[in-house]
Amino acid sequence: MKKIIFLLALTFFINSCEKDDICTDETTPRLIIEFYDITNPSVLKNVTSLKVTGVGQTDALDTFSGVSKIELPLKLDSDTTQYSFVLNSSSSSLLNEDFLEFNYIRNTVYVSRACGYKSVFELDNPNGISLTDATTPDGLWMQNIVINTHSITTENETHVKVFF
Repeated sequence: MKKIIFLLALTFFINSCEKDDICTDETTPRLIIEFYDITNPSVLKNVTSLKVTGVGQTDALDTFSGVSKIELPLKLDSDTTQYSFVLNSSSSSLLNEDFLEFNYIRNTVYVSRACGYKSVFELDNPNGISLTDATTPDGLWMQNIVINTHSITTENETHVKVFF
């Protein structure tokens, strides 16, 4: 009789458990940018000492070197994010600064109880990105910008291609 009661209690205990609520990589995606060679557009090109800073910020977001792909966050409280891209930032004589402004629509999406909500973005069409040069007469180092996908819902794809 004790064994039967024990088995019934054990069965009840096992059946009353819930699955663990674990959030797996369902966060607000960052913007993925890949850099390409302007003379051979199918070939990825590494950037040299690229310093990226949010416009209005004092500290650089990061300095990238020897990479052809970067990830940048978009603002959650605005429909516009601006970044300064300084190529060759470690050389005072070769540095070249361009500005990219990303215009988008923000949407909040419910993911799950464990993850809560995340924001996804839709780059405006056709004015999702605008490119401007710094006030110095160095010329644009970015020669062409192509929006690869307007919907920024994951970090599994390239959203923007920059040719230089």
